[in-house]
Amino acid sequence: QVQLVESGGGLVQAGGSLRLSCAASGRTFSSYAMGWFRQVPGKEREFVAGISWSAGNTLHADSVKGRFTISRDNAKNTVYLQMNSLKPEDTTVYYCAAASGGWGNLPPTFPLSYNYWGQGTQVTVSS
Repeated sequence: QVQLVESGGGLVQAGGSLRLSCAASGRTFSSYAMGWFRQVPGKEREFVAGISWSAGNTLHADSVKGRFTISRDNAKNTVYLQMNSLKPEDTTVYYCAAASGGWGNLPPTFPLSYNYWGQGTQVTVSS
């Protein structure tokens, strides 16, 4: 079992910044591809960013490119999502996800490509 514990969410004004953290258990964290998703109630979970096990491959959704940056520190078993220039439309619950063994042939943007999920952390951006 892999446990993902998210932190860093909160309330921020438009234009501000937050850094989300996702701490993962397990000694094989470095082999996990990781992703961040967000989900508004009643809508499908939306891909935000993904990072390969080696950190050599990162993906960011068009809606957050230039504003959000995913990174990882395998020594700390932690994945980060640095969120800058936040907009009110970024308001929702953000989830950390892990794909044990990497993405393989599965698309990183699909929730079903991941087999472990965090509990979610709320991000609220006021105007």
